[in-house]
Amino acid sequence: MSLHDDAVLVLKGYENQQELRQAYLDHLAAHPDGVWKSCHAGHVTASALVVDPVRGRVLLTLHRKLRMWLQTGGHCEPGDATLGAAALREAVEESGIAGLEPLPGGPVRLDRHRIPAPCHWHFDVQYAVVAPPGAEYAVSDESLDVRWFPYHEVSDVADGSVVRLLEATRARL
Repeated sequence: MSLHDDAVLVLKGYENQQELRQAYLDHLAAHPDGVWKSCHAGHVTASALVVDPVRGRVLLTLHRKLRMWLQTGGHCEPGDATLGAAALREAVEESGIAGLEPLPGGPVRLDRHRIPAPCHWHFDVQYAVVAPPGAEYAVSDESLDVRWFPYHEVSDVADGSVVRLLEATRARL
């Protein structure tokens, strides 16, 4: 199964955000290359919020280009068999944490946002992963910093999309 086919299946199985979900499906139907960065009409990305529910905190990365505190995530790559695998790969690469466990149930949220040309949209499929006890992070080349934030501090440092992702993740936990 191709990554494009997996994305369609994942989105068809996602039961929330119906209007936005349909926009993702319409995009993929119109663009066979819609999961790849080279699709300038927009492309699917995969992200993951790293959570430590025992300590009530999330790991955010200070994105090097955007200079914003965000969840881990990014573009799909040819070696990614599934969107979930892409989100997990990105989480491990950007956090340096081995042993992350995906939260069951598939994506937690969808977030479509504009990006500068030549592309125009990121169709982000957002997952959550649980950090193992005692997890230690490392700052990747894609980040200026990586840091744990208690749940109640996330709205002070991150934008609304991250706050909504945290709320949806906590509801699923």
